[in-house]
Amino acid sequence: MPDLIQSPSILLTLFAFLLMIGPLIVIHELGHYWAGRLCGVRALAFSVGFGKELWHRIDKRGTRWRIAAFPLGGYVQFAGDADASSRPDPALEGASQDQLKGTLPGAKLWQKMFISFAGPLANLVVAVLIYAGFALALGVPQTAPIVGRFAENSAAQAAGMQLGDRIVSIDGTHIDDFADIVPRVILYPDRTVEIELDRAGRTLLIPVKIARFEDKDEFGNKQERGLLGVGPETTEVARIGPLGAIGYGVRASYERLKMTGVGLGQIVTGERSVGDLSGLPRTAKASGERLTLGWLPFIDLIAFFSINLAFINLLPIPTLDGGHLAMYAAEAVRRKPLDIRSQEWAFRIGLGFVLALAVFVNMNDLIQMFL
Repeated sequence: MPDLIQSPSILLTLFAFLLMIGPLIVIHELGHYWAGRLCGVRALAFSVGFGKELWHRIDKRGTRWRIAAFPLGGYVQFAGDADASSRPDPALEGASQDQLKGTLPGAKLWQKMFISFAGPLANLVVAVLIYAGFALALGVPQTAPIVGRFAENSAAQAAGMQLGDRIVSIDGTHIDDFADIVPRVILYPDRTVEIELDRAGRTLLIPVKIARFEDKDEFGNKQERGLLGVGPETTEVARIGPLGAIGYGVRASYERLKMTGVGLGQIVTGERSVGDLSGLPRTAKASGERLTLGWLPFIDLIAFFSINLAFINLLPIPTLDGGHLAMYAAEAVRRKPLDIRSQEWAFRIGLGFVLALAVFVNMNDLIQMFL
């Protein structure tokens, strides 16, 4: 276990959390805003935060740029929106195309979908650029998936794996690098996987039950993960150019996005505890701890949180971007928008679900942190 580091102060934790979440919210909403401008949709308001307005400025296009008292969120309100949730204004029902010009309800279907998707897309681009920047500045570890050592009580060694074996695939997924092993193992403790090996030119297939391992990080936080118990002999760092770095950033972001989806799916199916859902308290705690470790770990957390923010917003829940996309998909099938009453009920149900989930995960965080 690593030597424990003293937890950061409340002030440092709050500073780190706002430093992480504030810019990501602004970038997310700017994605919506610029997509709207490209599609000719007027923005009535751009808000960082909710609640009482602390500052505002109205630009030459009539957009009210505002900072509000409660900073954990934000929104862009387009012409034709009834409120900050982008719910269509009932007053526009039955309006002519001339009356709808420049409004979100009057935009073409593909434009509305693009505007909704642009916020999560902006967050994904942030993650890609961060990982690309790491790759460009620090290089990319390249480690052949050849077993060079075993951990104590290694699940892989117990199953018959030997030093010098090359891991070719895990459950049919090809392995090119040792780093490819992690996402196929870390989320699946106690699961038995089939591993294809190359042993001195011979192909072998062996079943391995992934071990369940609890370690503690530098601050004493418990983490459960799957572990094969194998490691490489050596790791080389390769220098790559800008295009290669962007490619690496895309792959790294995709892997982390997929892991987020798998983790949520496991919670839904009961394979993983709902206690693994993190709310604002644990996210703030993690941000303070990462900043204590240095800027690189903190920026890495920003990339990971940006991916999570994109993923959560793409869930098909009304009031979230994914909910809007789901309704636009229904509009494409029906060849006409859902009626205002149906949209009203969808937004109410979605808002209720989001609020209930927020209360649950944040209370769960506080219970796990202090009890």
